[in-house]
This record gives sequence, C-alpha cells and structure tokens, in this order.
Amino acid sequence: MDLILDDDGHLAKPDAWAEPTARLLAEREGVELGPDHWRVINVARDFYRETGVSPSMRPLIRLVRDHVDTELASSLALMRLFPGSPARRVARIAGLPRPDKCL
Repeated sequence: MDLILDDDGHLAKPDAWAEPTARLLAEREGVELGPDHWRVINVARDFYRETGVSPSMRPLIRLVRDHVDTELASSLALMRLFPGSPARRVARIAGLPRPDKCL
C-alpha cells in the first residue's frame, strides 16, 4: 500500500484512511495498536467528521473523558499510548490533518 503523506507525515488525503492504513501509520510511528488506541483513534475521527478539526491535546483529553474512559483522559495516559506528542500522533495514525495548536 502506497501512503501519500504531507511534509508533517499526515495523510495527504484523509478520505484515503482505513484501518489497514492506520496500522501502517502506527508502525511508522512505532506504536503497536491495542483496543485503547483504537478507542482514542475512533473518537478523534468522529470529532473530525463532525467539526472538520483535528483535536489538539486539551480537546482530545476532553473527548476521551466524555466518550472513551476517564482513566485514559489525561496527558500522561495518552502519552503512554501515543508517546511524544499524543495529539499529533493520534492525528497521524487516524489519518487526520495536523492539529492547529500542536507544536
């Protein structure tokens, strides 16, 4: 599968995303996807579908708290799942554009 990425490593065409794409993107990020990863990815994709915006860190934490699991709703918990910059890494793996407020 050929991935067309932008300069930041995000899918150039978010509509081209599918679960196999996410697995390849996660592998590039050094992340092994488990059930909690998928729950966070799916809530981020739902938010993007509804708003057209990739969630930055604080909105991502709120989304996880409200729709996934309060135990995962902290920057530390998300860093364990998506090391480094969780919001950026979630966006990349979820096939979303770079969040506006992420470094």
